[in-house]
Amino acid sequence: MDTKTDPTKHTDPIAIATPKGPQRLFDLDDPALPHWIEKASFSSGHYPHEEPMPDRDYEKSLIDLQTELVKLQSWAIQTGERIVLVIEGRDAAGKGGIIDALTEYMNPRMTRVVALPKPNEVERGQWYFQRYAKHLPTAGEIVLFDRSWYNRAGVERVMGFAKPAEVELFLREAPRFEAMLIDEGIRLIKIFVDVGFEMQLKRFHERRHNPLKMWKISEIDRQAIARYGAYTEARDRMLETTHTDVAPWTVVYGNDKKRARLSVTRHILALFDYAGKDRKIIGEPDEKILGQGLAFALKFGALTD
Repeated sequence: MDTKTDPTKHTDPIAIATPKGPQRLFDLDDPALPHWIEKASFSSGHYPHEEPMPDRDYEKSLIDLQTELVKLQSWAIQTGERIVLVIEGRDAAGKGGIIDALTEYMNPRMTRVVALPKPNEVERGQWYFQRYAKHLPTAGEIVLFDRSWYNRAGVERVMGFAKPAEVELFLREAPRFEAMLIDEGIRLIKIFVDVGFEMQLKRFHERRHNPLKMWKISEIDRQAIARYGAYTEARDRMLETTHTDVAPWTVVYGNDKKRARLSVTRHILALFDYAGKDRKIIGEPDEKILGQGLAFALKFGALTD
């Protein structure tokens, strides 16, 4: 194996641009996390909270909200509702943890998580949305896309896997595709999870040196370290063109995974009038870390001074 397929192989340190002063070198393969990353990680990207949420507060709130999710799913099954959750975001932003929190107690027969690999030769010759459309829900189902058709606006754009004309075509077609889903009666919820630059570096480093998480590090992740700005530009263009009245983007800041999971869950539950809904338990999402569209996203994501 070489470093393109084996994340345990050593590669050269990556030069990191900083807002002030000289570039810094970050060696993902060095077991010691640099002090400047540790110090800046939680507050990176202008994160609005000073401390992580206490575990005891998180665990109690999560169980209460997961109970509401079970009610929501029971209602969806009884009424034949079809729900699609698109969970997008930066690498290591916490998308998987949000999905796990949402689905932990859901009926697995009526819940599907779709995480597609890169398209095969047949899929590359199809209409771009075709391989995603076949995973849409039937009556009573909840489908969560762990990344989605928005791969074209993110990693495919930044890494050059799609031509600029293909990306622009996608950005024009995505709102039309989503409007068709909504006209068909599908409930579409789009979530973008963001994370500060230094926090992303810290999480990449943890994955690289944790034997239980090492499989999560790929060559794409290594290259993403030096392309945070390019991914920000891609995020902004995507939100600008595909945030619509019928299919809006909800953006959540993921530096604190616990707060992000709770706020996303509260947001989803607030969108439905299901039987037995307890509004006091649901409460309100944290407006400091969850908001709508590009205007909210632009408040977050800058490099720390």
